[in-house]
Parts: sequence; structure tokens; C-alpha cells
Amino acid sequence: MPSIGSKEIVALLPIVFGLNQNSTVAIPELAYPTYAVGALLAHAKFVTYRQASDIPDHTDLIWVNSPSNPTGEVLSADQLKEIVARGRQLSAPVVSDECYIELGWEAEPISILDPRVCGTDFTGILAVHSLSKRSNLAGYRSGAVLGDAKLINDIVSLRKHAGLLVSTPVQLATVAALADDAHVAIQKARYAKRREVLRAALSSAGFKIEHSQAGLYLWATNGSDCLETVNWLAGKGILAAPGDFYGPAGQHHVRLALTATDERIASAAARLTGN
Repeated sequence: MPSIGSKEIVALLPIVFGLNQNSTVAIPELAYPTYAVGALLAHAKFVTYRQASDIPDHTDLIWVNSPSNPTGEVLSADQLKEIVARGRQLSAPVVSDECYIELGWEAEPISILDPRVCGTDFTGILAVHSLSKRSNLAGYRSGAVLGDAKLINDIVSLRKHAGLLVSTPVQLATVAALADDAHVAIQKARYAKRREVLRAALSSAGFKIEHSQAGLYLWATNGSDCLETVNWLAGKGILAAPGDFYGPAGQHHVRLALTATDERIASAAARLTGN
């Protein structure tokens, strides 16, 4: 099903699935804030988890994000299988946000719909995709949801009455983007070059890069509180996101994006290294 970007699905899916104040949504321990916001919009509660065994028995919806925003961590097929099994045990849909899946650096991101995870049985599982990152089309708001046919039908049935339809021009642009892999490779090469430059500069400035195996971000720490680090970087003209914005476990990390231009990444690296 086409969607108006992936964020719309992340924010509204708990409402679409009929969750309420008696419902619980499980989200990763470190996560894009909209997973929690989506639960709150439905008046539901949310809990965080690190692994499948942490997901409580009363959970009604499970979010997965691999590669992760903010950490860039990539879950293995075995880890995804465990989460799918836990969701099926609880009769809770498992929804995987995979908008960074084509930006693997040090690990191969794998879809929750991959046969290595679910075989050919999509029951209870969905994958959410977006053109914003892989095709640099954030302003077009073009995404999609794939997986369990019954869950897809439930989503379509509600969304069409809410006017949440992707415009024809954007659908045509989507078809064109999905038919061409060359621009994806070019865009990925740009990010790879920026990543190499920024990673080396951060390391030389005393930062440790953790996870960051995929995606558009470097998850970095120098051991200080994240707000102290944000202020230190700001003094060098570098904007970073504080790690605790994504959950308390990020208190000593910052997230730095690879989305600035080549020139600005190079300039930031020079300021970090004093060159």
C-alpha cells in the first residue's frame, strides 16, 4: 500500500489498528521519537525493549527499526526471527521500519519479510519503506507498507476514508524512482564518502563510534553527557542531536548526520581535527 512517506504510518498505525488507553506499544530502547508519539496519539502506553524477551505479555503492537535511527545498528536474521515469534505468541503485529535498509556499510541490513526471517509466511508482520533516504526524495512524501495481506487491507480500509491518498504525480515519481537503481548507487556512494571523512575526524577528536553499521548517522560518544557534547560541538559550528532525545540510554551519545553537503562535511571534519 502506498503511504504519504513512512512517518505517516509510524505516527498513525496505532490509531488505525484501534489501540486505546488499555493498549501497549513496544518500541526499541533507543528509537525515533515518533514511535512513542504514535502510541500517545492513540492514548496507548509504550514500553521499550532491547531484545524479544523484554517485550511484555500485554503488548498489542511491536515496532522494529533496522537499520536503527539513531544508532545505525543492524539486527540479524535470528534477532528478527525472535521478535516475529514473540509477536505471534502475543497476537501482536510486528512492524519493521526499514527506510534505511539500502544503506548498509559494515553489515547487510535484512528485511523482516526476507525468507531468512519468515520463510513465506507474512502473518502478523509488516515492513515500512520510504524513498526519502534511498532516492533523496524526502519532500515528495512517498512510502509504502508491505506484508500481511489482512493487515494491509485493514490499513487501506481506514486510510481511504481519512483522505490519506498518495497523489498521482507522486505515485508516478515513485514508479520512476523504483525502476532505476543507478541513482541509488550514486547517492549511497556520496554518503559513504561523507561517512569516511566524518568518522575519521570524530575518531581523531577522541570520539568512539558505536554501532553505525548502516544508515545515515554516526552514533558517537566521548564519555560526556550528551548535552555537554552537543555544546562542545556547537562551539565548533557542528550541529548534533543529543542521544537522550531518542531515549535515556542515549545519555552519553550524540547522533551526527551524513546529510550535509560534501563541502560542509569536509569543513566540519577540519574543525574537529584542527586543520
